[in-house]
Amino acid sequence: MHSGSRKHAAQDSTVNRQQVIKAATQPTLTVTLKNASASNSVFVYITGQALDNGNKPMFLQSDGQTVYYPASPSQTGTPLAADVAISLGAPGSSKNVVIPRIAGGRVWFSIGEKLTFKLNPGPGVVEPSTNAGDPNLNLHWGFCEFTYNADQLFANISAVDFISIPVGLTLTGSNGKVQTVPGLPSDGLKKIVDALRAQASSDGRPWDQLVYPANGEPLRVLSPLKIMDTKPDAWNGYWDSYVDQVWNRFTGNDMTINTQAAAGNIKGRVINGNLSLGSAGSFQKPNARDIWTCSEGPFQTGDNGARNAVIPRLAAAFNRSTLLDATEFPNGSQPDSYYKNAVTNHYARVIHQTIKDGRGYAFPYDDVVPDGGSDVAGTVFDGNPSNWTISIGGN
Repeated sequence: MHSGSRKHAAQDSTVNRQQVIKAATQPTLTVTLKNASASNSVFVYITGQALDNGNKPMFLQSDGQTVYYPASPSQTGTPLAADVAISLGAPGSSKNVVIPRIAGGRVWFSIGEKLTFKLNPGPGVVEPSTNAGDPNLNLHWGFCEFTYNADQLFANISAVDFISIPVGLTLTGSNGKVQTVPGLPSDGLKKIVDALRAQASSDGRPWDQLVYPANGEPLRVLSPLKIMDTKPDAWNGYWDSYVDQVWNRFTGNDMTINTQAAAGNIKGRVINGNLSLGSAGSFQKPNARDIWTCSEGPFQTGDNGARNAVIPRLAAAFNRSTLLDATEFPNGSQPDSYYKNAVTNHYARVIHQTIKDGRGYAFPYDDVVPDGGSDVAGTVFDGNPSNWTISIGGN
């Protein structure tokens, strides 16, 4: 089970606007793993559900070719029965591996030490996490995410849970088209740490507590939500003044959400204390946890298709603090207007400012873009890919 809360509710409409997929993919795809770090000890793991084998949980074994389908164990926390650590060579070297069609895929990577994966009955894969007590907690690791199905490869770099090791993506289509996501610079983590510590000094909020150290040095930077696991009151009241301003504004003005889906444009305003958006229903004021998760309180999805289409766009507008600058979302604002309010998702702001081209998945609905807008979430996709290169430690 994936530890992240990243959502792709906006993905289908984004892909449909940007690309018409004409060709079916091949049953397997070559993935090039490049050691762009300064370490001789880089390990890669590939996990997901095998689409051509009943969606069974799978790993790629250490040879980079053989698929391992774990059996259901009798006890929780059972070790794997195969070696699934793909060891890369010296800095600058590359290794080709071959993946089948996979849903919910992740490419995990660690520097210095191997990661620990375990199995629960089912089988259920116990993946590395940043939770206290996890055997991987103090190791240097990260991941990128992907789906490779009969229609396309879709991949992105993710910082929804945390950000640590720089990773870059290059996707080459069979037509020769090349897409790249360069990711963080080599000193990116330090820049993020410095910026969040400065933000904490500026507004008195616990941005500096997002920095997780090991051996006296920053190991990773956690998302704002993560520190609520141990400090549930960490963000009490943070969003209240902004939410009140939004509610006051849309008591006398209409808000329009372009669902970018069958529901079309949905218009509404605040009535009797709730934001009423027609067929999407009413939304109560969100609190900090609701906004960080993008999935709790008023942002919880359900059976209402119109509401499910509104939620990503409304949640993204809160995280980007664009609700006081426009009346139509997401089409009323562009990336250069994101994160300008003093109350905003500064974790996401700093990540986008630090990444080489500004593109990276920094909160669950970071793939929401205006109609015709360019990607800000660090995604690549192709309907007939020939190679996918992942550069670990930079690009």
